[in-house]
Amino acid sequence: MKRNDDKRNSWTSSVRAATHASKIDAQFVSGRWQNWSGSVTAQPNEILAPRTETELSAFVRSARKVRVVGAGHSFMPLCATDGALIDLSKFEDAIEVASDRRTVWAPAGWSLKRLTHALWELGFSLANQGDVNPQSLAGAISTGTHGTGAELGSLATMARAFRLLLADGSIVECSAEDNPQLFQAQRLSLGLLGIALRIRIDVLPAYRLEEKIRRVPFAALLEEFDALAATHRHAEFFVFPYAQDAIVKTLHPTDDTGAFRPEDVREQKTFERCCEFMSSVPFMVGPTQRLMMTQVRASRRVGPAHQIFPSERTVRFEEMEYELPRAVGLQVLAEVIAWIRKRKLLVAFPFEFRWTAADDIWLSPFNRGPAASISIHQYAPMSWQAIFNDAEAIFRAHGGRPHWAKRHTLSAEEVFELYPLAQRFCAVRAEVDPRAKFANAHLQQLFAID
Repeated sequence: MKRNDDKRNSWTSSVRAATHASKIDAQFVSGRWQNWSGSVTAQPNEILAPRTETELSAFVRSARKVRVVGAGHSFMPLCATDGALIDLSKFEDAIEVASDRRTVWAPAGWSLKRLTHALWELGFSLANQGDVNPQSLAGAISTGTHGTGAELGSLATMARAFRLLLADGSIVECSAEDNPQLFQAQRLSLGLLGIALRIRIDVLPAYRLEEKIRRVPFAALLEEFDALAATHRHAEFFVFPYAQDAIVKTLHPTDDTGAFRPEDVREQKTFERCCEFMSSVPFMVGPTQRLMMTQVRASRRVGPAHQIFPSERTVRFEEMEYELPRAVGLQVLAEVIAWIRKRKLLVAFPFEFRWTAADDIWLSPFNRGPAASISIHQYAPMSWQAIFNDAEAIFRAHGGRPHWAKRHTLSAEEVFELYPLAQRFCAVRAEVDPRAKFANAHLQQLFAID
């Protein structure tokens, strides 16, 4: 394994305001850490924000247990630890543009917001993003985070090389050509192999997007979505379980140079008040959701890709997301919604439905073919566990695999059944981190790590 210690040089409605988080920052209070939704907490014995490779390397070399935290937007305890918790947001680094201007070396600890702004200033955009941007680049890649698009993969598919700090404090670079087994495992690693310092990623010449929002009858959308997604670079929709209509959102590249118009963040306060009302008066959940939908108006806006992709989110929620074979996705969504209606379950948030392209990454839920992604959300102060567990059974019955960072109940046995290549991943992990320095209790259980 080649080691290199040289440092390299450098959602127009209240409904749309519901689905993802804004200013998602991991919270540290008196040495205690919690994730963005507040449902995952930890008491690390140390919290560090190193600035240099030398400083970080020396610490990792002597540490017993280490996890790296980004924005704290994982709903699973991926970052929870009683060991050391490391924040790389202040790491001293810069973007390095490749000579062919098709890839860049990017600081792994930078938030997607910081990264995409800096890329725009250099004349570049990412090929895709999700609809929030506070996550760190490394966190988004290492969990298989994705946006939407029939032909667009997760952010992990953009990675072309990694600069990693290993458990012994040494530094190694890996790519498809150099240390290929480590590279293949690192493409979606859940932070189990080492600490990503820099990631070489694909970029595109800077481009602008046109966003269109409209309300469509849900029954009609079930018939039309395949065609819609095939004719737009990005297409997704949001549907409340007790509403008859859905909100369709499409994004498409545009030459329109009109001024970017930010979303009205006051809509989120409106939605939060609606969630509080539904929580307090459960029998009004259906009428409330149908009333909210009558307020949705068609809208259009344009702007730089990195400003159109993300939205500011402040209404806290819990989330489960399953990736299903694309051919059964709409059917499964309709089944889950029918189940919620039949049992009169209190679900305040809308479902989100989108498509993601296939990939070949060992631990990716998209590695067996094109997928339909279904996200079920719940207002954070409301009960979600039993609802998610029952929904998960429906998703699993149709061949679903969960998003690693969102709520699921997989056992190690189920992981190895769903992911035949997980054994290969674990062999690489055992080679580079034989004492499981980078594994916490959740990950040890998930991958049967001693």
